[in-house]
Order: sequence, then C-alpha cells, then structure tokens
Amino acid sequence: MTALAAIFAVMGCIFVGEWVSKITHAYLPSVFVSAMLFVVGYWTIFPKDLSAQASFNMTAVNMFMALSLVHLGTLMSLKKLLQQWRAVCIALLGVCGTIILTMLVGTKLFDWHTVVAAVPPLTGGIVAALLMSNGLREQGIMTLVALPIAMMVTHSLVGYPLTSTLLKQEGKRLIKKFRGDPKLQEQIAQAGANSDSSAAIMEGPARKTIFTVPERYDTAAFIIAKVAFVAVLATAFAKLLNNVINPNVMCLLFGVVAHQIGFLEDEALEKARIYNWILYGIMIYGFSQLSLLSPKQMGPIFIQVLVLIVLGLIGMFLASFLLAKPFHMSWQMAYCCSLTALFGFPMDYVLTKEIVEDLATSEGETQYLLDSMMPKMLVGGFATVSIASVVIASIFLKLL
Repeated sequence: MTALAAIFAVMGCIFVGEWVSKITHAYLPSVFVSAMLFVVGYWTIFPKDLSAQASFNMTAVNMFMALSLVHLGTLMSLKKLLQQWRAVCIALLGVCGTIILTMLVGTKLFDWHTVVAAVPPLTGGIVAALLMSNGLREQGIMTLVALPIAMMVTHSLVGYPLTSTLLKQEGKRLIKKFRGDPKLQEQIAQAGANSDSSAAIMEGPARKTIFTVPERYDTAAFIIAKVAFVAVLATAFAKLLNNVINPNVMCLLFGVVAHQIGFLEDEALEKARIYNWILYGIMIYGFSQLSLLSPKQMGPIFIQVLVLIVLGLIGMFLASFLLAKPFHMSWQMAYCCSLTALFGFPMDYVLTKEIVEDLATSEGETQYLLDSMMPKMLVGGFATVSIASVVIASIFLKLL
C-alpha cells in the first residue's frame, strides 16, 4: 500500500466516524465508529502497519503527544487544573473498585493467572497490556499471552459509547443549570473576556506580554517553535526527576505555566492551524493497536474478557457512585472520571469536545461545559492510564 493510499484509508475511517457522530447527535461517538471500522479493516484488508505507512509511527506520535499536551495547557488555568484533585481521587479509587471486585469475583470464575493477567490492561492502556503480555511470555504461560491485548482492545470499545452517553447526561444537566442561573451566565461572560479564561474562548484583542511580537512576525512556524520549546523543557525536566512525574503530565503543566505567563497564546496550535492534524495522528496510532489481535486469537478468550470487563465496570461504578456526593460531583461525572482508565488521552479529550459541540448553543454554554468537564476528564485520564496502570502492572507482574 502506498503512503497516499494509507492516508486515504485512515482518514476515511476518521471522517466516517465524525459524520456518524454528527448524524446521531453523538449517541454513537466518532471514536467508537472509527475504532470499529479499523477493527474490520485490520481483520480484512488493512495491513498491520497501516498507521506507520501513513507516516504516523512511534517517533512521530511521541512528538505529537508532547506538542498536543502543551497545547492543551493553553486551554486552562493552573488554578483550575490544580482544583481537579477530586477527579484524580475518584479516578484512582474507581480503579481500586475495579481491582477489588474483579479479584474477588473473577478468581471464583476463572483461574488465578487469567484474572491477574487481565486486571492491569483493564485499568489502563497499551503499556500495561504489553507489560503483562511480556510477563506471561517470560513465565511460559503462552495460552494467556493474547489476553491482555484482547482486554485492552475490547474494554476501549465498550468504554467509548458508555462514556459518551454519561457525558451527554452530565452536559444536559449542566446546560439546564447554566440557563436557569443568570448570575452564572454573567460570571462565565466575564471569564470569557478575561485573559486567564480557563477555556481560552476569547474575543477582542489578544493580551500583550513581554513575549508578544509584532503580528507580521507571529507566524505559524514561530508558534510551533514556541510550543516545541516548552515541550523540550518539560520532557527534560521530567528526565531530571527520573520521570517520577510522567513526561506527558509535565508537558501539560508546562503548557499551563507557559500560557499563564504569556509565552504561549490561547489555543496555540489551533492558531497555527495544525492541531487537528496532530490530534488525528495520535488517534490513528491509538487505533493501530487494534491490529494486535486477530479473530482467531479473540475467539477462545472472548467470554473471559467480557465477564471480567463487566465485573470491572460494576466495581468502578460502585466506587464512583459512592464517592460522587462526598466529592461534590454527579455520579455521571464521577463515573466518567473513572472510565478514562479505559482509553486515556486523546480519546477523553475527543469524546468531551464532541459532546460539548453537540449540546452547546452559545459560546457561554461552550465555555461553561468545557470548564466543568474537560479538566476532570484530562486529569482523570492521566492519573489512571499514564500513572496508575503502569504501577498496577508492575505489581501484578509479581503475582503471576
């Protein structure tokens, strides 16, 4: 397959997903539809290295991730990001609920190695799945090597529509609250006119700082170079700390700080007109993980995977439901924070943005929904997929 044919194939899956989402008013989220198209494609006509042939290889995607996360930092304030400790707690405790119920009930239904191999990828992404697969191979338990990958592929497909439905319920609740509260509308309007607006939805002249250059010099290349510079600083600082804080999290934090001091403008990569391309690249690479599993491998373990996913989702729901009121969230929002463990970034961003675009009818509503939901979803995804799942996988490897 040529590079042009590959880019046509992957973008075709993406735009069909977007169209179906718009037609169904996000009841069928775009990432779910696109993921199903990729599954069918990989099981039929797509080459396994389709994303690499379309130029979205590991090197490119790692770069895209760093740039994208710095960009996301320009959409929120440091104050609002730090306020999301409740979302972090709920996400992590939701994962604990998954582990507890899956281990308690799952070990009654299946053997020990099956449950231990399935839990880490159930609470995280591709890194946890690969760690467990390699651990099983080293232990010589070859019959279960495909299980972690199968779990990762299946739980993400379940997570997309479930999270989308709950986000839609939360969005409708928030819009009803917003429309019935004139004082809240006034606060959001004032925030939108302020330079430190957390959603970066702003009108009027851009704020001027010591980093501001004349407009004719403020080119796309200059903006991209600044974002890349911040990403370099963030990853270097993470390395200096021996990656105690995940480099992805560091990129987001550095992006927020760079935006707050005026080094980066609002919605930096949107202004440079490349953010959609970067986001699509990350999504396409994420969907490429669906090629790791064939129907032949999936068949014998499908029931095990399905039962463990159901147990995990019930455990996650119970923990989130019980914690929602003490942490001042609706149970839908609390559950969504926990569900980010099933897919992480950028799918949490895409799902949230899609729901906001479908529900909001004004800039005020858009800003309010983004302020209320996006930071929670982002930090929830980082806490679970980027951090907790790797820790859980390293612990469960010793239990094999």
